[in-house]
Amino acid sequence: MAARSRGSGLFWAALSRRRAPGPGRCLSYQPHAPAPGTWSTELSRLSHGDLYRLSVTDPDRFWGAAAADRLRWVEPFHRVRDCDLSSGRIGWFLGGKLNVSVNCLDVHVEKHPDRVALIWEQDEPGTEVKVTYRELLETTCRLANALKSHGINKGDRVAIYMPVSPLAVAAMLACARIGAVHTVVFAGFSSDALAGRIQDAGCKAVITFNEGVRGGRVIQLKATVDAAVKTCPSVQHVFVCQRTETPVVMGERDVQLEDAMSSQPAVCAPEALDSEDLLFLLYTSGSTGKPKGVVHTQAGYLLYASLTLQHVFDYRDGDVFGCVADVGWITGHSYVVYGPLCNGATTVLFESTPVYPNPGRYWETVERLRISQFYGAPTALRLLLKYGESWVKKYDRSSLRTLGSVGEPINHEAWHWFHSVVGEGRCPLVDTWWQTETGGVCIAPRPADEGAPIVPAMAMRPFFGIQPVLMGEKGEQLSGNDITGALCISQPWPGIARSIYGDHQRFVDTYFKPYPGFYFSGDGAYRSEDGFYQITGRMDDVINVSGHRLGTAEIEDALDEHPAVPETAVIGIPHDIKGEVPFAFVVLKEDLSDDTPAVLQQLRDLVATKIAKYAVPEHFLVVTRLPKTRSGKIMRRILRKVAMETTEDLGDVSTLDDPSVVKEIIEAHEAYRKQRQEEKKKK
Repeated sequence: MAARSRGSGLFWAALSRRRAPGPGRCLSYQPHAPAPGTWSTELSRLSHGDLYRLSVTDPDRFWGAAAADRLRWVEPFHRVRDCDLSSGRIGWFLGGKLNVSVNCLDVHVEKHPDRVALIWEQDEPGTEVKVTYRELLETTCRLANALKSHGINKGDRVAIYMPVSPLAVAAMLACARIGAVHTVVFAGFSSDALAGRIQDAGCKAVITFNEGVRGGRVIQLKATVDAAVKTCPSVQHVFVCQRTETPVVMGERDVQLEDAMSSQPAVCAPEALDSEDLLFLLYTSGSTGKPKGVVHTQAGYLLYASLTLQHVFDYRDGDVFGCVADVGWITGHSYVVYGPLCNGATTVLFESTPVYPNPGRYWETVERLRISQFYGAPTALRLLLKYGESWVKKYDRSSLRTLGSVGEPINHEAWHWFHSVVGEGRCPLVDTWWQTETGGVCIAPRPADEGAPIVPAMAMRPFFGIQPVLMGEKGEQLSGNDITGALCISQPWPGIARSIYGDHQRFVDTYFKPYPGFYFSGDGAYRSEDGFYQITGRMDDVINVSGHRLGTAEIEDALDEHPAVPETAVIGIPHDIKGEVPFAFVVLKEDLSDDTPAVLQQLRDLVATKIAKYAVPEHFLVVTRLPKTRSGKIMRRILRKVAMETTEDLGDVSTLDDPSVVKEIIEAHEAYRKQRQEEKKKK
């Protein structure tokens, strides 16, 4: 049975009891007009090629004009940039002050207060809720005032543990309005994973729902937060909003959010924030076990998200932008919230799944909401193409003008299905490459000169200001085309992350030390004979499960907590639907061999509890020992070949402490493979 959601009328009525007397009431200052020499006048006549050349040869002129043209400033910036990649020093639009929420809300309320800002596509089809810019501004102001009344001020960190919803967007913008720093945690993470992020950020408050609703199922959120905050002494308040009618137990630090907001005015003076003040933290998996809090700041991030949304996706005034990502990921930050709202767009908040209540859900939504741009993940497309074309062709997709792919490289089969079946061969398909750390799209087929080709399954062209370079094994810059190397970027851009929260040295070591003077993406890439870029995958111990980056060390740390497990090694292997899945090689204590099935189930539960269900390894192979070099390093290259059944070419194994371990592991894998085949036959 589908979960009962709280009526949308009640939801917004509770948050809109006091209406501001007119548009623009929340502005408490007179902003400076855009500086002369804006993009719209100075640069508008340039071709794409000329604009790109200007962006890399004279970035101060290019980005200075863009920032003055697109953003409303409280105080103008006096210097476009101050950056040194070798030391990780990155600063943009120095001296400038602005407020991100003003640029996403107030400026549009002044012009068209009744334009729809958000379409909340709730879990049940046909129950969408539309929120205008005026309503979103008022809700944001009430929420901001509620936070301030409970002691949340500029610089304080606030965790948002909510699925995609208007209130999650308002919570992000409310933090931005008062200068608090939000960290949105994906609402599928476990209490341990949530607690770790709250602790690292030192969050003063958490905002959550009583429950979430997705795919017809109810997800406990408040209970997860309750378990998490037991080990988080920094948390003073937990703000709880009702997504469903199910009551929850409220403790001493819990605050009913609707009640707190209803007593607040719908006007909140925005803080004037420095361009480099923190806007948000977003935690992402690294090659070490500890997730890192990537830092993004105000003006540079917003400008880059805004500009990429318009030019990569050909956004035009009046479009309905349909990015189906969760706000817990960077895609949701940049292309569900900040990019669309800064452009004054109507953005879709997709709460459900691609197959609920059937595999036509995406395309029925496109028809009903008249979506102009559809931006989704290859893992969902691979899932849907297995259901055939009828679920797509059943619905009218004539409103679509641009298709986009995000999260991982898209394979050819999915690309052609997406382009030919969904887009009917008439919509440009932009396969976008970017990362949490880049803030927005860095390489994509568009923008480009009119009529420029799009090569299937290739990211292709760098965005304005992005100068990709490929580096060789000896750290040399590779020249020419038809080559493969480590993908780096040679000069900073406004959307780049500024640090790792609380650990700037880790930021430098991870991104700028491997190739001094360059940003190292961690990905490999191929540059074609035509000079286009194709992403070949991760070069470190990070795997991509259904578009979500996951550090193998993070899974290993969880597995190693089990008392029966002295050692593990996790690698990623290809998967038809998910892109990659974790494969765990597990060493068990000798006296526990009879209890192996029970231990493996406990390990699955442990990973689900410590990280999330999607992080649970697809395969567990019990081995007596792992292949190690004489220095004690696990040779994962061999494990990957065993898991992928390509052991005929193991390469150099001379550095192994005991090469006979390889034969043992291959035999164990063969027995495991036969066991799985027998189990499939029984089914």
